[in-house]
Amino acid sequence: MATLRDIRRRIQSVKKTSQITKAMQMVAAARLRKLQAALESARPYADKMEGVIQSLLAQVEGDVHPLMEQREGPRHLDLVVVSTDRGLCGGLNTNLFRRIRAFLGENENSYKAISLDLVGRKSREFFNRRKVSIRQTRVNLFPAVPRFETAKALSEELVQSFLSGEVDEVGIFYNEFRSVMTQRVTFRSLLPLTGKSRDEADQTQGVGIGNYLYEPGREFLLRSLLPRYVAVQLFRVLLEAQTSEFAARMTAMDSATSNAREMIDRLTLTFNRARQAAITRELMDIVNGAEALKFQA
Repeated sequence: MATLRDIRRRIQSVKKTSQITKAMQMVAAARLRKLQAALESARPYADKMEGVIQSLLAQVEGDVHPLMEQREGPRHLDLVVVSTDRGLCGGLNTNLFRRIRAFLGENENSYKAISLDLVGRKSREFFNRRKVSIRQTRVNLFPAVPRFETAKALSEELVQSFLSGEVDEVGIFYNEFRSVMTQRVTFRSLLPLTGKSRDEADQTQGVGIGNYLYEPGREFLLRSLLPRYVAVQLFRVLLEAQTSEFAARMTAMDSATSNAREMIDRLTLTFNRARQAAITRELMDIVNGAEALKFQA
């Protein structure tokens, strides 16, 4: 049975842990506010740019740009996995990795090869212990707020791999930020770029596309816009992933702090009961000793 000293030490240990989790919750909340503001600013631009690109693609025929090339035969799929560099964010990474393993199992016979492009230390630690093909690993990629230059450099590497024929398709798995309490594992196909049909594009935009005249021509616009479009979409993905990380960490640390308080209350109750029992035993010993002295007298 634990002694009073052991219980007291455990209470102090849990109190120190709760102080750490509370501090981590406050830091995550501060980071989350900045990331949410950045994400809310980036989403409209990314959505509008996607609408412009879909309008252009819906009015051209064939592969007018190398990034739109649909390759036949056995294909090599490169999966970009955006995880976190640190833990203590609940089941965020676990849900992501579970979804990726299910995807690999379902599609292993659909491709000539599937390689992983890992972003984040947690994905490196997880997949290094498994029999998967890892093409590249990137850690400590995120500053306080993801910068567009980071996404642009990553997109240029992916585009170059696609254009050189090293990979035939590029997809990305990440956690999409829905709310502070909800983050959804999402898959997005990056390359090759595909356009919706005219009817689908009309429904997406809510209005008809119309027959617009472009100066310069559509092909010229696509050559200049498509590489930037890939970078913009990747920048949005990085913002979504990091915002999800700090939302999940804030929620997890809040839960940990609440659990620590409940544990402190239970331990305090156990400590008081043990101390009361010890006092009762001492009183009983005193009473018994007094009664023994009476009999001797």
